[in-house]
Amino acid sequence: MIQLHYAPATASMIPHLLLEEMGTPFELVLVDNTLGAHRAPAYLALNPNGLLPALSDGDLVLYETAAICLHLCDTHPQSGLAPALGTLQRAHFYKWLMWLTNTLQSALIVYFYPQRWVDEGNADGVAQVKAHAQSKIDGLLDQLDAELARHGGPWFMGEAFTALDPYVFTLCRWTRNFSARPARALPNLGPYLQRVLARPATQRVMATEQLSAPFV
Repeated sequence: MIQLHYAPATASMIPHLLLEEMGTPFELVLVDNTLGAHRAPAYLALNPNGLLPALSDGDLVLYETAAICLHLCDTHPQSGLAPALGTLQRAHFYKWLMWLTNTLQSALIVYFYPQRWVDEGNADGVAQVKAHAQSKIDGLLDQLDAELARHGGPWFMGEAFTALDPYVFTLCRWTRNFSARPARALPNLGPYLQRVLARPATQRVMATEQLSAPFV
């Protein structure tokens, strides 16, 4: 059985949502990052980077969220959560998946952990890095909003719900406590996030991970 090693509200929510949408049997394995379990030898044997998630599927162990999403889509094609191979839609699916993990998620990590990019004790540097990350994130959220406006469909790729939707939802959720401009404040992203939130699979994940409002 597939095992998803997760911690609530982290990037592991993305494959968690995907697995719930697929309806395939899986087991959740809590890695309590508040107690440092993500840096324990047992978990580092799965993911030497000490980051979440990790996925076990028989003898296969995967880390990197985008790779996990692609593996799940490829091994569960009947779920329809990725466009058909070789199509233009599949190419755009790859583009946005890589953009989400390499561009938006990376900027969010800088925002939440600015101290990693400056010398210890450099409070002014921390504030500057965080401010620049916030500015970059604002522009990236505009890109998401513009894409939804462009096609006018209910889901990120248009009419079909895909693996991109859990990714967009989770990363946008991370902005929920932004004081100035959370994702939900944008005209197309706000209603879109509520549509994803209303899905039964999303509601099950929120309950399982014991998350409370604001959800987005």
